[in-house]
Amino acid sequence: MTGNFQKLIIDTDAGVDDAIAIMMALAHPTTDVIAITTVNGNVDVEKVTSNVAHTLDLFETDVPIYRGCSHPLIADPVHSDGIHGSDGLGGITASLSLGERLVETEAASLALVRLAKQHAGQFTLVALGPLTNLAVAVRLDPGFVHNVKRLVLMGGAVEARGNASPAAEFNIYADPEAAAIVFGAGFPDLWMLSWEATLSHPVPWSDYDELAQLKTRRADFFRKITSHTATLLREDYGYPGFLIPDPLAAAVALNPDLIIDAQQLPVSVEIVGEHGRGLTSVDWFQQSGKPASTHIVQQLDMRQVVEMLHQTIAG
Repeated sequence: MTGNFQKLIIDTDAGVDDAIAIMMALAHPTTDVIAITTVNGNVDVEKVTSNVAHTLDLFETDVPIYRGCSHPLIADPVHSDGIHGSDGLGGITASLSLGERLVETEAASLALVRLAKQHAGQFTLVALGPLTNLAVAVRLDPGFVHNVKRLVLMGGAVEARGNASPAAEFNIYADPEAAAIVFGAGFPDLWMLSWEATLSHPVPWSDYDELAQLKTRRADFFRKITSHTATLLREDYGYPGFLIPDPLAAAVALNPDLIIDAQQLPVSVEIVGEHGRGLTSVDWFQQSGKPASTHIVQQLDMRQVVEMLHQTIAG
């Protein structure tokens, strides 16, 4: 695709919200998803890769999939299957059949380096999981960061309100060393959608129920993959709506105009410490002298986000 289409590469640990974010990107009328890379995170990388394939099958599209790192750079793998289900898609994959889709043989990080050179300065990279693949790409090619026009990532707890530890958000906690490399790499246009931004921008249950009741194949898929997570959030945790961390990051990538407020500040990642490992340290008063290289998204137009979700799921 050419013309006014935005090119997107998505790096994902495809759980429930990742799948919704991928759906949003595939459904967006002026976006061309040129590749999807997978990484260990919500579930192991083999399940992640299968979940991406299921999502692409729903759209009957041939976006290439590149399997990525199965382990963090140093630490042991951690997963979030308690939230996303044992398969990462709410426990529904046993009832789904996969199309005849081949995963590319090229490793994800190598593909990221190659594609970044091929589309230098012309694409947005959307990172929805632990940053292992990106960190490896940074180390493989010093020019990688400058070939990425914009990096939008879901990750971090900017007020230390962690969901994987008291201080750390899952995507950063799962591979702090990789996150430290990425945040320190010097990406020219880096946008961060944090866990706190997720908490302050839920999809109201009335909107969620309306989306789940739409009569389309996409709505049926949406309803099935979110049922387990929605029950946890609504009945067990008492949240005022359905939390959509990765779709919010996708929305920022697809339509920056829905950002109401963001601050550009230095961000670094703590890799040691009993309590602080995986903490995204935000220099709110710019005392460190480090570059203010990260745009921290703080407020979004949620009506626009819900409308994007409706357009995606209505099909």
